[in-house]
Amino acid sequence: MTSERSRWRFEAIGTQWEIETDEPLDDDHQRQVTTVIEGFDKAWSRFRSDSLVADLARGANSVPLPADATAMLDAYAALSAATSAAVNPLIGEALAARGYDDSYSFTDRGAQPTLAEWQSSVSWHGGRLSVVPPATLDVGALGKGRLVDLIVDLLAEVRGGIVVDASGDLSVRGSRQRVALEHPFDPRRAIGVWEISDAALCASSINRRSWGNGLHHVLDARTGEPVQKVAATWAVASRAMVADGLATALFFDGGPRLARDWGVQWVRMFTDGQVQWSPGCDAELFRGR
Repeated sequence: MTSERSRWRFEAIGTQWEIETDEPLDDDHQRQVTTVIEGFDKAWSRFRSDSLVADLARGANSVPLPADATAMLDAYAALSAATSAAVNPLIGEALAARGYDDSYSFTDRGAQPTLAEWQSSVSWHGGRLSVVPPATLDVGALGKGRLVDLIVDLLAEVRGGIVVDASGDLSVRGSRQRVALEHPFDPRRAIGVWEISDAALCASSINRRSWGNGLHHVLDARTGEPVQKVAATWAVASRAMVADGLATALFFDGGPRLARDWGVQWVRMFTDGQVQWSPGCDAELFRGR
C-alpha cells in the first residue's frame, strides 16, 4: 500500500483495528462501522455483563437469535467435528479458569475440560439461542474474522481498494497486500510473506494473549490445557471467518483435512521450529527461520 492511502485506526473488542481506503471514510461510514462492532460485541462478548452471552451464562434459558449465530455456530460444528471437539464454543469457562476472564485477572485456577458433546447443550434454531445447562459461550475461534467480514461487506460501496485489519485477521478487497508472517518467538522477524488479493488472511499464535507459566489463549477444549505442539498458524480464504476458524483448527491434527475440504491454503509453525504448509500454498517462506 502506498503512503497516500487513508488509514483509520481505532480500538474495538479488545484489539487494535486499521481500515485502509483510497479516500478517507466519511462520518456516516465510520458511524456504521462503529454500530456494527457495538452490535456484535453486545451479542457475543463474554467480557461485558450486558451481552447476550452473559445473559445465557447467568441462566437465561434462551435469548433472541443474534444475526450471526447460524453462520458462526454452523461453522463451529464443522470445526468441532474435524478436531474431535478440541475447538468448541463452550470453552469460555475453561479460558476464564486459566485466568483469561472478564476481569483479566490472569490468575490460573487450573484446567477445566469442556463438554465435548456441546451441541446437546447449545441450540441456535427457531429464532432463539439457548445454552442448557448455563455455560459461557466464547466465539473467539472465528468471531473476529466474522466481524471483519461484516465490515468489509458494509464498505462494499466504498470506491477503490480496501484493507480491514483487526490485528492478525485482515481482509483485502480491490488491491494487493504483502503480509509478513510474524515469527512466533521473535516479533522482529518473519518466517515469510504472503501476497493476497481479494481474500482474507488470518493468523493465530501462542505468543499473543499469553501470560503466566506457559499459559495462552489457545486451549484444547477437551482438556482445558494450552496447546503445546503448534506455535503459530496462518490461513488464507475468500472470507475472514473461514480463515479465522481454520487458523484455530490448524493447532490440532484435524485442521489440515478440514482446510483441504474447505479449499483453504495454510502455513503452520511448530514449537520445535519446523514449518508445514498446504499443497499448492503460494506463500513465500524464508530459509533459515
